[in-house]
Amino acid sequence: MDEPTMQFETILFSIEGGIARIRLNRPETLNALNRTLLGEFRTALDLIAGSAEARVLLLSGEGKGFSSGADLSGGSSPVGSPGFDAGAVLEDYYNPIMQRLFALPVPIVSALHGPVVGAGCMLALAADVVVAARSAYFLQAFVNIGLIPDAGSTWWLPRLVGVGRASGMMLLGERIPAEKAAAWGLIYEMVEDDELAARAEAIATRFAAGPTRAYDLIRQAIRAGLESNFAAALELERQSQREAGNTKDFAEGVAAFREKRKPVFTGQ
Repeated sequence: MDEPTMQFETILFSIEGGIARIRLNRPETLNALNRTLLGEFRTALDLIAGSAEARVLLLSGEGKGFSSGADLSGGSSPVGSPGFDAGAVLEDYYNPIMQRLFALPVPIVSALHGPVVGAGCMLALAADVVVAARSAYFLQAFVNIGLIPDAGSTWWLPRLVGVGRASGMMLLGERIPAEKAAAWGLIYEMVEDDELAARAEAIATRFAAGPTRAYDLIRQAIRAGLESNFAAALELERQSQREAGNTKDFAEGVAAFREKRKPVFTGQ
């Protein structure tokens, strides 16, 4: 049974057919990230994590681009005032969101077009499979306004593309076109703009019909492996394989293999 669509002010959210969808919905600002949007985004992630129906998250943006990054049009603490703390929004919003994205028990697909900027870049690149339209570009814009990259940029980007390219992205603050991003391995693949929606939907649909618990174990093992030694990775694989081997989906996969048919996974 699909779960009802919830109404938010700055995002579009639904869970249907096993696919949870979050679509940034401030097109008049190129989906700039204000506190309302960040709060709603965090709430949606919690709903997905607690859902019995969601088996994949599809992340995208409304309008002409995915996100122009943090909304700098206003704020309760003016820049330069004695009480201003540029890091407070990280503690209150971005850091909890990034931790939730990495810990989510279902795979994440992001479908990107137009600007993918600043903290919005990191929301997008937290996905397990990133598909970008040719129109997309990735921009670590922080240095252009005298800030440092945040939302996990300094940890995640070097692991995605290496120190040299990540340093160039963050220090130069220049656009990385989708074609170059694909060549670097920053994203999974680039497609033409008119193919983006169908391609992302096809990947999400595949995940929604797949072995959900195995996907979770794989994505968590990948993250853990970035911080562990080889022996620790082998031990985690052993533990995770035991857990995967006790799922109904494994039993179904083996039965389907033996019966020469396509498996019907239930995510259990």
